Amino acid sequence: MEMITNDVLPNVEECADSLKNVLDALYVLNGKWKLPLILSLVQSSKRFNEIQHEIAGISSKILAKELKDLELNDFITRNVYPTTPVTIIYKATDYSRTLKNVLGELSAWGGQHREKVKQSMRRQPGV
Repeated sequence: MEMITNDVLPNVEECADSLKNVLDALYVLNGKWKLPLILSLVQSSKRFNEIQHEIAGISSKILAKELKDLELNDFITRNVYPTTPVTIIYKATDYSRTLKNVLGELSAWGGQHREKVKQSMRRQPGV
């Protein structure tokens, strides 16, 4: 892990503003399913059942709720086509693609964290 040295620390106001921004982001992306849903739909547009089959373990009720939340926050669009039966296609918006760098950083940090945990487990006797 990198140590940050000789950097000027933010002042109290900058910290408070930064914390508000982080909390807003976490509030919108909270939970187990939002990021997997966004990632699934960034790959390609899908119907409800296709999403449910792709994301193992999500119930229909939770999937419907999460899709509504994502639509309200402009991460996805829901397009209804007047077929028989009605076809509904969910699609990632350009706004959801703005998460690319954030997800890349989270992935990198997660990999480092996983490695750190593995190393600490190796040092513990009897594990």
